[in-house]
Amino acid sequence: MASAPVWLEHPSSLRHDTGAHPERAARMEAIERELSARDWCGFERVESPEVDRAVLEAVHPRDYVASIEQACANGGGFLDMDTVISRDSFEAAVHGAGGAVRMVELLLDGAAPYGFSAHRPPGHHAERARAMGFCLFNSVAVAARYALDRRGLSRVLVLDWDVHHGNGTNDIFHDSDQVLFVSIHQSPLYPGTGPASDVGSGAGRGFTVNLPVRPGSGDQVFCALVDRIAVPLAHAFAPQLVLISAGYDAHAEDPLGQCDVSDEGYAAMTRSMRRLASELEAPVGCVLEGGYGLGALGRSVAATLAALQEPVTVGHGADHGAGRATPPEVGAALERLSEWWPALS
Repeated sequence: MASAPVWLEHPSSLRHDTGAHPERAARMEAIERELSARDWCGFERVESPEVDRAVLEAVHPRDYVASIEQACANGGGFLDMDTVISRDSFEAAVHGAGGAVRMVELLLDGAAPYGFSAHRPPGHHAERARAMGFCLFNSVAVAARYALDRRGLSRVLVLDWDVHHGNGTNDIFHDSDQVLFVSIHQSPLYPGTGPASDVGSGAGRGFTVNLPVRPGSGDQVFCALVDRIAVPLAHAFAPQLVLISAGYDAHAEDPLGQCDVSDEGYAAMTRSMRRLASELEAPVGCVLEGGYGLGALGRSVAATLAALQEPVTVGHGADHGAGRATPPEVGAALERLSEWWPALS
């Protein structure tokens, strides 16, 4: 019998010193203040281990990992115009990847019903051998690869609702039919990737699902894309594990995005994914990505945790926005994806 849901964390996330930067330690402090006031929403706090190097190197080449470790040992600095590291950043990054992997272990062992791995730096922009977009190692990709290689799974769903396209995750699994990657992201916006036309390559054609949305898109669009696209796709794909790249920078109060999602919008998307996972009898876990409006970040993470704890209702699809016109992004995606997923038509 599964025990309490788990919250994976490590103090090194606070020691990743980025100075006057949007991705800063205050993000974790804001989340901790909000969750502490809510008694951590019933989640058990677990300290994350360092990721096993062989597990990390199944995604990121050994030379790349060593280069990040050495750059941090040398005192850090800017890896590019957006991505800054300090002496303690490597420790934070390996615990971030380790937390995501440990969460998957606990979920697959039945030791927790669901989990949230909350660390910084975030990860979804990190490519196999390139740090970018504040990210060093792609924690959600490392966790998914671990589930496939070490735990014998054959199908993993990764839903990325960060306002920025998860280009690293997109590219790492681009030619794979074992990972269904679904990304809802603002376009145009950094990093400029993730057009609807990018559907994967080789055996992975149709398993990369990019759902770009316009600036100003809010709960109606994001929730409709989850309910009308991500959920039916998942039912057709039948994942054995559901992972969410949980970025909160599509929030209306976020300074880096121009979308209009609310606290309740994140709760609604979470309910849909929680319900989906229950119907598929697959565990679900979240990995923290972006979110730079501190109050909105804390509240939205808390809304996610609370929604994971709610009883599952019958039927799939949230009723958020019920009775409203279907956003055009949904119809376009249904038409585009029916080539690979006939069930959508």
